[in-house]
Amino acid sequence: MKYDLFGLDRPCVDFTVDLNQIPERNKGCLLNGIGWQGGGKVSTGMVAAARLGANCAIAGKVGDDLYGKFCREDFLRHGINVDQMSLTPGCTTDLGVVLSERSSSTRTILYRYGSTPSLREEDVDWSALKESRFLFVAQTTGISGTAMDYAKKWNIPVFIDADTYSDSLRQRIGDITYFVASEFVFNAMFPGHGDKPLEDMEPECREILSLGPEVAVFTFGSRGCVGCSKQEGFFSLPAFRVEVKDTVGAGDVFHGAFLAMLLKGKSIRECARYASGTSAIKCTFPGGRAGIPTEEILEKFLRTGVIDDTELSLRAKYYERGIEHVST
Repeated sequence: MKYDLFGLDRPCVDFTVDLNQIPERNKGCLLNGIGWQGGGKVSTGMVAAARLGANCAIAGKVGDDLYGKFCREDFLRHGINVDQMSLTPGCTTDLGVVLSERSSSTRTILYRYGSTPSLREEDVDWSALKESRFLFVAQTTGISGTAMDYAKKWNIPVFIDADTYSDSLRQRIGDITYFVASEFVFNAMFPGHGDKPLEDMEPECREILSLGPEVAVFTFGSRGCVGCSKQEGFFSLPAFRVEVKDTVGAGDVFHGAFLAMLLKGKSIRECARYASGTSAIKCTFPGGRAGIPTEEILEKFLRTGVIDDTELSLRAKYYERGIEHVST
C-alpha cells in the first residue's frame, strides 16, 4: 500500500486565544497567550496520526491566501502528502477564532467560512485511496460520501470521526468499519442513556455493531470512553487526569492516535488507551496541534504519568509566532 491513511477535509486555520475569563461587554482583559494552528477534524487527526508514525495523504482545497499556504506548510512539516491539497487562486481560507477560558475550562469558537469552493469528485485522484489501508472521514455526505462509495467498491476499511448525528450518518452506518463517535452522537442515538456509568454501556455499543461496523467507540470527554468490537468484546476506560489548558482538537487528536495505533496492530482497547493518552497530553497545551506528542513522549506518559514537554513547548513557541513561517 502507498499510504496508511487517505483523508478528505476542508482545512482551516485556528487563531487560538488563551484567557482566564471572557470579559463582559465593553471591557477588556489581558491574554495569557495566542497562537496560529491548523484546524479541521480530519486534518488535525491526520497530523496526530503522522506524529505517531502513520504515512498519510490528504485531499482538500484552501485559498491561495497566507492562511491556505500556512495549512499546506503545516501538513508538509508533518510529512503528510499534499499532492491533492490545492491552493485555489483568488479565494480565502476558512478561519476560526478560538477563545479558551481557563476559569470555566470551556471554549468559544467564532468561525468565518472562506470563499474556497468545496472539493468535487473530479478534483480527486482516487487511485491514492485505492492504494491506502484506511479511508478517514468526518462526514457521510458530499465528497466524503463519494469517498465511502469508492472505499466500499475497493474493500477499504472506513474510519469515521463522528462528532454530530445526522440522518445520513444513520443511513450509512453499515458502510463504516470503525465507528468512533462523540458523546453528542451517543446522546442523539440513545436519548436518556448518557448519564449511565460507562461500564454499563455495552448494550448501546453492541447495537451499533448490529448495524454493520466492526468496531464502535464513544468518547465522553473527561469521563473517559467505551468501546466494543466483534472480536474483542466490550471495554470502558477512564480519562487520564492532567492539568487541562485547552480542549480544542482533543477529539480530533483522539481519532488520529486511535488510527495510528490500529496501524501498529494494537487491540481496540489499547488503541483507545493510547488515543486517550494522546488527547490528554494535547490538552496540556493550547490549540489543536502544539501538544500532540510523539510516540516516545506518549509511551513515557502511559508508563510513568509524566509528560516530557520539552519538544512540545518548542512547538507551542513555533505556533505562537503566527503565520510568518509561510514563504510568500
